Amino acid sequence: MLEVKDLYSTVSGKTILNGVNLSIKPGEVHAIMGPNGSGKSTLSYTLAGKPNYIVDSGDILFEDQSIIEMLPETRAQLGIFLSFQHPLEIAGVRMDQFMRSAYNSIQKQNNNEELDVLKFNRLLKSKSEELNVDSDLIQRFVNHGFSGGERKKNEILQMAVLDPKLMILDEPDSGLDIDAVRSVADGINKLRSESKSTVIITHYQRILNYVIPDYVHIFMDGKIIQSGDKTLALQVEEKGYEIFN
Repeated sequence: MLEVKDLYSTVSGKTILNGVNLSIKPGEVHAIMGPNGSGKSTLSYTLAGKPNYIVDSGDILFEDQSIIEMLPETRAQLGIFLSFQHPLEIAGVRMDQFMRSAYNSIQKQNNNEELDVLKFNRLLKSKSEELNVDSDLIQRFVNHGFSGGERKKNEILQMAVLDPKLMILDEPDSGLDIDAVRSVADGINKLRSESKSTVIITHYQRILNYVIPDYVHIFMDGKIIQSGDKTLALQVEEKGYEIFN
């Protein structure tokens, strides 16, 4: 599904990614772990096409198609979703209206039926109940006054509604207490399927107690330096990242 080939990327004139290679197949969950400043978030933004994250060399293939020249909205329409570490507030825009607009944009691009308000609200209600998201949340302004856990739940709900093929979660456990981590992990697990792939970017292995990855990658100095299974995350928890220096 995703092939990252010898990727070098620059932000504000500084090279951050230094030859990233990564292969993800449908149905797989990959965890990318590394210390602060290692370039993990830069990788997620580069995959999603965030402006000013410049690819200097290498390639990103999504379903065998290069996407490095594509706009972020085009990548989203193809099925790439990025869950932000710190989702922005959008005052004056209700969650249900925001998601309906995003949903119909993707439907239109793929020549599928766009949903009117009533049909979309039925879809949104069904997904909210499946993920145990309070109905009050989806009628509030986007992330406005949301707690950290509510913001993360909101991101998971968006993934459920938009139904992407590749889900990139940038530190989904950031700033959450243990109950909120379990709730977010439960939502991620409910969205796992043989046709979707997931990338979880995190400092710590605690969310990996609940979302078991197929592969764990250690990310340092802008590249993957070691890969393995869940036991690699346990090594980080026990000994820290200095063992990879």
